[in-house]
Amino acid sequence: MANLGYIQVTRICNQKCLFCSNPENQQTLSSEKAVEQARTLLKSGYDGVILTGGEPTLHPRLREIIRSCVKLGIAVRMITNGQRTANRRYLKGLMEAGLEHLHVSIHSMKESVQAHLTGNRESLKNIRKTLRIAGNLGLSCDVNTVICAQNAAHLDKNVIQIVRDFPHVRHFVFNMIDPKMNRVEENPHTVARLADVELPLFRALRFLSSVGRTFRVERLPLCYMTDFAFASTETRKIVKKEERTVHFLDEKGSIRQTDFFHEKGFVCKRCFLDHICAGLYDLGGKYREEELYPVFVSPEEIIEMIRRRRE
Repeated sequence: MANLGYIQVTRICNQKCLFCSNPENQQTLSSEKAVEQARTLLKSGYDGVILTGGEPTLHPRLREIIRSCVKLGIAVRMITNGQRTANRRYLKGLMEAGLEHLHVSIHSMKESVQAHLTGNRESLKNIRKTLRIAGNLGLSCDVNTVICAQNAAHLDKNVIQIVRDFPHVRHFVFNMIDPKMNRVEENPHTVARLADVELPLFRALRFLSSVGRTFRVERLPLCYMTDFAFASTETRKIVKKEERTVHFLDEKGSIRQTDFFHEKGFVCKRCFLDHICAGLYDLGGKYREEELYPVFVSPEEIIEMIRRRRE
């Protein structure tokens, strides 16, 4: 898979997700600055850029940004909540500007759950429109899901329904919640126990593998996804010695990440996968060391699989 950098073009949003890791601060990046950041990513060896937010479709000059990035020779993707892109003319305009790939955030295919998590009763209806339009236009489409207490039990049912209804979706990304963000501090009930995630996620990944879809999982220690350890975002970065650059629209500024390890527990020292496992994000905060356990499988097989697979 290509090495992609991230640019937050706005921190304005038309939803209010309970677990948002980049909540609104009313900041919007100028189109000139966005293109300058894309140029920096290109010079640093990145293959493409992912425009994100907030909600990037709320940027008033989004098409101009996309068009200018494409002229630089860098591929453009976008993460969206799928609300404004439910308008065919609007989405087609982004494609005509050069948008190649869409990452649509879907947290539940249950309308009531999606509405609760996003604060938007129309969320799932508009997402369905977006996926249908993208399929008709031939726009490549991935699905991003934040794993939380409210959707953990039906992760497998979500992907089964998405594949059935939108067969053009070929790649899925699962992100464990970012418990250090202020939205999660306000809504601690959204943090799922790792034990509640393990089996539904296994079923989801097993199904996706069986139907030829690819997937990634972020912020989950390998002891909870041993059968699919090759799909851990951090483990892949560790094995392949890759980096990730994110241009934030807040006090963090631009961050070039080369270290993908989080906190480790005492039992991790006995785990065969310790040197390729990122560990547990926010250990001692929302997560407890007692939730970790060692596994005794060959890391060499996982490393070889990561190096061999190109997706």
